[in-house]
Amino acid sequence: MALAVGVAITTAACGGAAGISDVATDAAAAPDDEIEKSDDTTTNPAASNNDGEQAAEAPDFTDGLFSPTDTDRPFDLSGGTTSSDVGVTIVTEDPTLGFTGNVGQAVAPWTTDWSRRTVDLNEFLLGIPRVDPRDSIRPIDFPKFEPIASATWLDEREPGALVRFNGEVRFYPLSILTRHEVVNDRFGDLPVVITYCPLCNTAVTFDARVDGKVLRFGVSGLLRNSDLVMWDNASTSLWQQITGEGVVGEFAGTQLELIPTSIVSYSSVLESFPEALSLAQDTGFGISYGGNSYADYSSSQTPFLFDGEPDPRFPALSRVVGITVDGTQKAYPFSLLSETPAVNDDVEGVPVAVLWGDETADALDASTIADGEAIGSGVAFDRRVDGQTLTFSSTEAGRFIDAETGTVWTLLGKAVEGPLSGEQLETLQHRNEFWFAWASFFPGSPVYGE
Repeated sequence: MALAVGVAITTAACGGAAGISDVATDAAAAPDDEIEKSDDTTTNPAASNNDGEQAAEAPDFTDGLFSPTDTDRPFDLSGGTTSSDVGVTIVTEDPTLGFTGNVGQAVAPWTTDWSRRTVDLNEFLLGIPRVDPRDSIRPIDFPKFEPIASATWLDEREPGALVRFNGEVRFYPLSILTRHEVVNDRFGDLPVVITYCPLCNTAVTFDARVDGKVLRFGVSGLLRNSDLVMWDNASTSLWQQITGEGVVGEFAGTQLELIPTSIVSYSSVLESFPEALSLAQDTGFGISYGGNSYADYSSSQTPFLFDGEPDPRFPALSRVVGITVDGTQKAYPFSLLSETPAVNDDVEGVPVAVLWGDETADALDASTIADGEAIGSGVAFDRRVDGQTLTFSSTEAGRFIDAETGTVWTLLGKAVEGPLSGEQLETLQHRNEFWFAWASFFPGSPVYGE
């Protein structure tokens, strides 16, 4: 959600992230008529009425690009999640009481049911200073893709969100996601929403189905603990990006189903998944991608628009691999992984491997994303293959070997040499987020090595 936060506060509040302020006005100045299109379900395939089912078709690369949303075939409405009242507080008197500052004025036009919520309203901060800031940072509703080998505009170290789902592999460059933060997409007939919050460095993907409906998600203009707060145009409920939880409105208490997502480099995906598709620059917004709106943010000392005290155990903007296994969270600091690139662990009885490496560029560092510092990537896997639990160690050149079979594996869990060649490790739900964000949303969760 964060491109426009510099309008709301001064550079003193954003620490060293001067670049955010530089682009804020451009991001917040989206024409009202374009923003209002986000509410029009007739222009949005993810909000259309779909009856029946139809098998997914092979990609049609018209003009060299594939548009998965450019189809009339119905979505599969049989999955997703069911709305829940877990943790919901019902407020019967003055339901909007609790807003601080100018948040109340900004959200006044919304039809959100403020009486239903799982969090205090005073935890929200206004990131985009305008009345009704929804989709001032415009999500991508009609994504187009190109074969990953054709995405030569990307530097080999450039980071992106990797999603493997429903038999398909897609790469979403952060140079695009930092400018839009939300992509409403579909894998075959399954609706998904890919999200990225630059302020927390969290890339998270969700199944977009709730109660047999396909929700279209956008950027609300609000932040909580510096993290993107999304909204859906079916109910104007608010959703926390890091957790996928509905926090205010009709769907408060509802937990979206998470789809494993990794932040990795373009070259690593090209090597392990040459059949992958990459989100194309042709987004329909006329934006030149590759510049960094968050230059120097990751080297600053203070999270942007964070109302709280960061956990002092690690620097606030240091990175961790935060994993979720059967509802249990655990963090693996990059500082530890850089010394031990292969960690074998067990979480809730699940044997876990956290692999770290590569020259992945920091998307929140240099003025051009491709020139960012080599920060690396951490990816979490279930280390069981065909009933056998493997034990990994790192080798040279970003390769990993298991002690049980001597098979060689890539950072992305692909076996490339040895008895298990061709096998793929199952990716676990994880993020490469900043420490302050992890500690804020999962306080008290264990940290590996402590």
